[in-house]
Amino acid sequence: MRLPQDIILKPYITEKSNMEIAAGKYTFIVDVKSTKTEIKKAVEALFSVKVLQVNTMNFDGKIKRTGVHEGPRPAWKKAIVKIDTDPKPVEYLTKGGKTVTNNKKYKTSIEEFGVAQ
Repeated sequence: MRLPQDIILKPYITEKSNMEIAAGKYTFIVDVKSTKTEIKKAVEALFSVKVLQVNTMNFDGKIKRTGVHEGPRPAWKKAIVKIDTDPKPVEYLTKGGKTVTNNKKYKTSIEEFGVAQ
């Protein structure tokens, strides 16, 4: 299993991604080979938030030219992660019919994202 730091490479900060932060959506550049499940677990481990949804997009590298030399830019992958901004305690029944409440303390925002809200 890969480390969360190997999956989440860096935040993707644009004007549109800054506006989506209010809705709890954060955008990251991730490893090209990572899956949605790996991205979800990595964000939860790095930032201690509850992830509700992960959307990914693959981008092919463009052909660029410098003088007479041509070459492709690297391909990359973008992930939009929606976090739970209002975490509620989880209740479930045990074998004896006893109700157990799980109060995990999740954060409601990612302060380390690099933008001010």
